[in-house]
Formats: sequence, C-alpha cells, structure tokens
Amino acid sequence: MIKRICIVFLFSLSFVASGQNWLSNFDEAKTIAKNKNLKIILVFSGSDWCAPCIKLDREIWKSKEFKEFSKSNFVLLRADFPRRKNNTLSLEQQEHNNKLAEKYNRNGRFPLVAVLDKDGNVLGETGYRKMSPNDYIKLLLSYN
Repeated sequence: MIKRICIVFLFSLSFVASGQNWLSNFDEAKTIAKNKNLKIILVFSGSDWCAPCIKLDREIWKSKEFKEFSKSNFVLLRADFPRRKNNTLSLEQQEHNNKLAEKYNRNGRFPLVAVLDKDGNVLGETGYRKMSPNDYIKLLLSYN
C-alpha cells in the first residue's frame, strides 16, 4: 500500500514539475515577484467561452517555449471568469478576480494580458495576437 502511494505521489509530482505555476492570488504573486525581482503576467481569461482566450492558452501559454522561458522570468497570475456552471469558481476566488478586474480591467476585455512590475504597476497591455511564442515573449519583454 505504501509503495502504491509513493508511486502515485511521484507520478503527480512529475506533472507539477513539468507544468506552469499559474497563481490565482495577487498578493502571493506580488510576494514572489518582489522576492525574485520578476515581472507579473496577469491574464484575464474566459476559459470556457472566450475563443481568443482559448487560442492564447493553446498557442502561447501551453507552448514549450513559453513554459521554459516563464519559469525564470515571470510570475504568472490568472484571473478567470468562466461562465459554465461546472466551471464555477469559489465565491472567494470570484470576489478576488472581480477586485482585480476593477483595478486592471475596467473595460472588461478578454483576453487581457497585463504586464506588471513587482509592485503591481502596469507596464503594458496586450491580448491575443497571432504570432509565434517567441515573438509573444519578445512583446511581453518590451514592456518596461
């Protein structure tokens, strides 16, 4: 039994290690950004209804190039606004995302990608763009 638990644990750990660490808490993202002197990528997404959001996720965020680069260059923060009932967020998370939207996405654009400094100040904004992951990374880095 213990052997089976260890195997399951190691298997699940490999998924975590190979995936991106998308945070959902702004304070946590700022703390990490300050400690590591990194920029924050804040993404406003409609993960289950917004076609450009889904394309951005598939073409950029899940690309090998972006995953590798983001590990040591960005703190990733997602504010998701799903519409389907089975994707409903907790009330606490929804309130948190609403507060982020009040401050950073007043026009309700989806997707909105805001590049923030370690203190949460906006350096630049973009959305979905049809380009390679490497070109998208260059775009994000151009916001100082």
